[in-house]
Amino acid sequence: MPNAPISRRLLLAAAGLAPLPLGAATLDGLAVTVVNSSEPVLCAEKDNVTLTVASPEIGSFSLEALHPAYIDTLQRDRFAPDWTACDMAGDPVHPAEPRRITLYEDWDLQLVGYTFPGFWRPGEVPLMIGERRETGLHMLQLWVRVDERAEEVLVLYPPDGYWRARPLPPRHLGWSAYGTSFLVGPVELLGRPTVRLTEVRFVPREKRFDLRFAAGGHGTVRLAELTRDRQLLTVALADTPGALPFAALRSMYITEVNADAARVAMRGPGARGWVEAPVMGFAGGEATDLWLGRHIPSRHNTSAPDMHLFQFRRR
Repeated sequence: MPNAPISRRLLLAAAGLAPLPLGAATLDGLAVTVVNSSEPVLCAEKDNVTLTVASPEIGSFSLEALHPAYIDTLQRDRFAPDWTACDMAGDPVHPAEPRRITLYEDWDLQLVGYTFPGFWRPGEVPLMIGERRETGLHMLQLWVRVDERAEEVLVLYPPDGYWRARPLPPRHLGWSAYGTSFLVGPVELLGRPTVRLTEVRFVPREKRFDLRFAAGGHGTVRLAELTRDRQLLTVALADTPGALPFAALRSMYITEVNADAARVAMRGPGARGWVEAPVMGFAGGEATDLWLGRHIPSRHNTSAPDMHLFQFRRR
């Protein structure tokens, strides 16, 4: 349905998910299949952690970015890249003319687009805001105005479907890092896990992104809540192929103290508690809740948030 409008049912599904208390379990809902495809690497700038989430019945779910439990103990942050043992010479590069463009702006909200000198996939996905159409963008940044400051809180890379989210920064640090990425939509392995988008439409009044997928179907991602504890996104999907995962978490792990994510916690359907494991040894399984994060501070993106997927619902 390439030219069909985003359905009312899809929008209601995205808007109607009630947020849970911080760290709570869903306790009901659809069980999804979690597969861990993580592999060891030495380069700290390579995403080697991959958790895919699949169900042929998925209609909607929630995703939250949470400050790590140790955030209040940090006196300083670490966020510089670590290129030790990294060789990117074999990565594909599609050159482009760099630019920065303000796509939308009002008093409380701003969407900024970037084209980089090169990216691993071409920037061919069109962005629509009302009747405005832009192409060639590699990255979108969503900024909000809070306490007389502009805060960047959400990023989308349209060429490969990667997102990053973070809560408002803790007051004692004034800033916090991005870390784990997530994908929404049919996840395909194209050199790396990728969601191929054919169109992104931004609806400012709803803080909502409407998405169309090359592999089939469409969806919405809506910013539902933003605090200094968490960012809550509600996601709705329609007509996506059940044979492909509908979401993925991507992160990096070298050691416990050099990682954007080091631990996984999962609650299975009907389980009385959570199961937790180191990310590299996590066996996967059926889950109604999935958490990926850290217990102890890392030297890499120390303040980056944990990620929690939950409230999985049928179509």
